[in-house]
Amino acid sequence: MKKMYALFALLISMQALQAQSQQNHYSEKAYFASGCFWCVEAIFESVSGVGDVVSGYAGGTEKNPTYEAVSRGLTSHAEAVMVPYNPSEVSFETLVGVFFGSHDPTTLNRQGPDRGPQYRSIAFYNNEQEKSVIQNLMTSLEENNSFDAPLTTEVMRLQTFFKAEDYHQDYEARNPNNPYVRAVSIPRLNRFKKAFPMLLKKGKQHE
Repeated sequence: MKKMYALFALLISMQALQAQSQQNHYSEKAYFASGCFWCVEAIFESVSGVGDVVSGYAGGTEKNPTYEAVSRGLTSHAEAVMVPYNPSEVSFETLVGVFFGSHDPTTLNRQGPDRGPQYRSIAFYNNEQEKSVIQNLMTSLEENNSFDAPLTTEVMRLQTFFKAEDYHQDYEARNPNNPYVRAVSIPRLNRFKKAFPMLLKKGKQHE
């Protein structure tokens, strides 16, 4: 994992840093699945240039999935997030790096204490350019032996993203004393903040 952090820091430093826009124009959207969406939503919302992240379901074939069905493994969907972002502040490449840098992409159908295909690792793409970005970073991670095991991340074209029930949105921020949030979500967010302070919004470093 430390090798991965070092590689990702290098990739960030190689990117041209663009001037921040005076307007929060979140004109692009990226989609990822990397475990419990409560955790993933909070991580991406801490990143500079990212707007209000939406928790939902994607990667399956069933229409209008519900949390009850997805969480019980009764659908082919995974818990996922929609990440609106301002491309003048943060690139898709960086967001893909955030994805790989904030979860373990080597554990099949599992993330932390959560098990089942609904918690699998998926990097979604909307076009061939995004697909190439994802595949190129995965190749770099594998060539540099950034993880101790092979990547299990699926690379999948996004078909449909279904927004989760309202009570799941901003769940970690609204329920800081929830036992799962205290034991799993907040520590995961803090590990990300410690590893990538250069990516955080102002004020997020010390929350």
